[in-house]
Amino acid sequence: MSTTLLKITEVEKRVGKKKSSIYAAIQAGMFPAPVSLGPRSSAWVEAEIEQWVQERIQARQSVMKGQA
Repeated sequence: MSTTLLKITEVEKRVGKKKSSIYAAIQAGMFPAPVSLGPRSSAWVEAEIEQWVQERIQARQSVMKGQA
């Protein structure tokens, strides 16, 4: 099983948020936390980021169904 890790620049691109917003969401418990790769390096598990995106899509669809 292979796990892909994403650096912050790739996470920013995938979720459409800047670094400061991502870290604020992590602190609020609303975004996946990174994995420490060393004292000055971290990355995110790609599957966790994709799951977060899918949850946002599902939440939108639930709201849209409620409005119909």
